[in-house]
This record gives sequence, structure tokens and C-alpha cells, in this order.
Amino acid sequence: MKHIAAALTFFTRIPIWKWTEIPQKYYSSVVGFWPMTGWVTGGLTTLLLWLAAQAFPMLPAVIIALTGRILLTGGLHEDGLADFCDGFGGGTSKDRILAIMKDSHIGTYGVLGLIFYSLWYVSIAMSLPLMTAVAAIIASDAFAKACAAQLINLLPYSRPEGAKNRISYERMTIWQSLIAVSSGMLPVCLLAYIDMLLMVSITAPIIVISLLTLYLKHKIGGYTGDCCGAACLLCELSMLAAIAMIYNTQTP
Repeated sequence: MKHIAAALTFFTRIPIWKWTEIPQKYYSSVVGFWPMTGWVTGGLTTLLLWLAAQAFPMLPAVIIALTGRILLTGGLHEDGLADFCDGFGGGTSKDRILAIMKDSHIGTYGVLGLIFYSLWYVSIAMSLPLMTAVAAIIASDAFAKACAAQLINLLPYSRPEGAKNRISYERMTIWQSLIAVSSGMLPVCLLAYIDMLLMVSITAPIIVISLLTLYLKHKIGGYTGDCCGAACLLCELSMLAAIAMIYNTQTP
């Protein structure tokens, strides 16, 4: 339970630390339990979406849901995506890319990255029927985190001085990897309830994380926390896009 509490404390703004003491050592292994936080963030997002859709059209309902998730996480992954876009958009060498990502200021590439991510997310979610969107959002949230979590096992940490938040992720053990994959896959079963063919959408984030791993290895020789956050959102977006594509090609 300490591992889960540490993961919720690290990846959300839920003040678990007020109710239980979490030793520092648990924070180094939070990545294996990252997909479990997707149950919470995805659950809140879908709950807000369903409630908002009872009073609003899908467009404002999706915006309300996405806003709720950002408030819950403190924009943690969005910050990673912005830094990732700035670093790889403006950097021409490993040292320059890492320096830009470490800078707390946001640049043009970061702003554009967040705008296009939000536009894609909202437009895809609102293109789906409500219950399909609900299943798609919670499934993609958890499974994307399971995919992004693999970066720490596939690549070394890229900064020689260590993480900027002073927490270094440990590589997942076999049982932690199993927890990550199984907890990421469990919400995907909701897609089977809607349409078994929608399960095929998990291939999209798997392809994205595979290509991103090769790209990161080539450009900076490893990963950073910002890369993990960006990978999460990019995997999530690719899965949502795949779900929408499968659904719309089947709809007459």
C-alpha cells in the first residue's frame, strides 16, 4: 500500500502524505504503480465527462473533464510535454536539449505542443458517443501510463547529475512490471464491452513508445522525467485516435 500511496502522492495532488507517512525510498519505485494512478485520474475524468454531458453538449463536457484531470495532476504530464517539445524542438545537441528541458520557462514549441495536444484530445473525445468516450478515456489513461513506464527499463537516465526533482526512478522489478502491465490492461477491458474490435487500439501506443524509445536513445541517449510525461500523453493521444478511427470506420 505504501507503493500505491507514494504513486498517488507523486503523480497527483491528492494529499496522501497528510494521512500516512511515506518513506522516501518508496518514491524511487513509483513508476511501476503509475498505471494504477490512471484508474484515479481516468476515473475522475470520465465521471466529470458523464456528469457534464447531462447538462452540456459534448464539447464543453470534454473541456470540463480535461480541466478536472489537469487540476488533479497539477498539469504534471502537460508540463513534461511542454518541456519535451521545447527541448527537442529547439535543441540541436544532447546538452542543449537537456538544458532547455531543465529551464522552467515555456517556449514556442511547448505552447504549440500543448495547444495541439488539447485540440486533438478534445476533438477526438467529442467525436465519440458518450459511453464510448468514457471507456476510451479511462482505458487510454491507464494503458498509456503502462507504456510510458517501460522507458525506465528500456533506457538509462540521461542526466549525469541526476533528476531535477532529486528523485531517481529505479528500474522496475519483474513483479512491478507485471503490476504495471496488468493494471494498465485492466481498464482496456471496458473497450471490449463496447466493441471487441476497439481492443486493437492498444497497438497504437505500443508503436508510439517503441518509436519514441529509439528517438530518445538517438538524441539524448536515455530518458528524463519530462520524456516520461510526454510519452504518457503521446501514447494516450495515439490510443484515443485509434479508437476514434476504428469506431468511425465501422459507423455507416
